[in-house]
Amino acid sequence: MCDSHRQGTPSIKELERLLFGGKRSGNHVDEVWPNLFLGDMSIANDRYGLWKLEISHVLNAAHGKMHCLGSHEFYGSSIEYHGVPADDSPAFNLSLFFHPCADYIHQVLSSPGARLLVHCAVGVSRSASLVLAYLMIHQQLPLLDAIKTVKEHRWIFPNRGFLKQLRALDMTLCGTK
Repeated sequence: MCDSHRQGTPSIKELERLLFGGKRSGNHVDEVWPNLFLGDMSIANDRYGLWKLEISHVLNAAHGKMHCLGSHEFYGSSIEYHGVPADDSPAFNLSLFFHPCADYIHQVLSSPGARLLVHCAVGVSRSASLVLAYLMIHQQLPLLDAIKTVKEHRWIFPNRGFLKQLRALDMTLCGTK
């Protein structure tokens, strides 16, 4: 059992209460972990803004969705693009992408000088859930600590279905049920 899980994984209501609190950032992008940026479609569609942030990789958690189409052609050879066709719906099974995206984020951040933007439409639900999964899987943070870490830099609010999936991941990673 994880040391920080002696009280168990928080309930969905407890997680929502934690998520609801705090300052709601109006930023299009925030660095939430070293060289890991969480943002919205506005920054993802701003090649100059990405250049200023020295972004080398983009992970689009809303690939193919309106205003979030994203493509290798848009970014050209200066940015490596990876798209995940996720819906921001509580019924959508985002957990299928937790491990592949966490591995991708880990691989990118292990490359010297790499800087990664993870985004969706607003940068608070789909992309935030993938960043939380990365912190849990590769940084061994319990869900509660992952949320607190990201919230120090950006207001996030994964939908209820994603929270349930993240809770299940948390319990699996810590060997509790």
